[in-house]
Amino acid sequence: MSPLERHELISPLERALVVVSHPDDAEFLAAATIAQLTAAGTRVDYVVTTDGGKGTEDPNVTPEELSTTRIAEQRAAADILGVAEIVHLGYPDGYLTPSLDLRRDVVRQIRRFRPDLVITMNPQRRLDHNPFIGHPDHLATGEATLSAVYPAARDHLNFPELWRDEKLEPWKVRQVLISGVEAPNLWIDITDTFEVGIRAILAHASQVDPETVEDRMREGAREVGEPQGIGLAQAFGSIILK
Repeated sequence: MSPLERHELISPLERALVVVSHPDDAEFLAAATIAQLTAAGTRVDYVVTTDGGKGTEDPNVTPEELSTTRIAEQRAAADILGVAEIVHLGYPDGYLTPSLDLRRDVVRQIRRFRPDLVITMNPQRRLDHNPFIGHPDHLATGEATLSAVYPAARDHLNFPELWRDEKLEPWKVRQVLISGVEAPNLWIDITDTFEVGIRAILAHASQVDPETVEDRMREGAREVGEPQGIGLAQAFGSIILK
């Protein structure tokens, strides 16, 4: 198999949409990259597919309480990065499937925000001993988002009620970045925005250990970047759409 062609970010890049499963996914997967985009003048918006109501080991916290906490943490993290709007679709955490309803809901947001670039999650389960990438909500979000980008968001005959009743015109995304892939073909140097990315991650206080998260993220970024001659990097699978 020949190596993948190396990609770069498209230009011009006016609008980006990040579609993830849980509050904190966007930051753990791409905070420093998002910070670069907003600093360059790109408008970045989020779609979070689940309510985040199950991510705790505390038996005294209810899903409703946790969801409220995590929504607030997501807004705080997004503010650090300069993110504009956050749409919470509110599907139950842990039970997400790549349903037609979810696909339609993502299509709706793609047609609303009309992004040049979409950043989302890997829809393929990896068997390389990384359990976090294989969360079923992540897989479902990635599958629904890629199916929304192509072909559903581009064709007015897919979910015609969005075009007919909500006046949401079809939209063609130009590039998709997929996090957590085994064979990336795009690397972003995050040396200058690593620290702001960490501050955004730390805003998710219910989810992180502040004593260890920076060292862990720095080591991961170094492992990604050094083989490419980059100090710290985030890597993605890039798809260019015509």
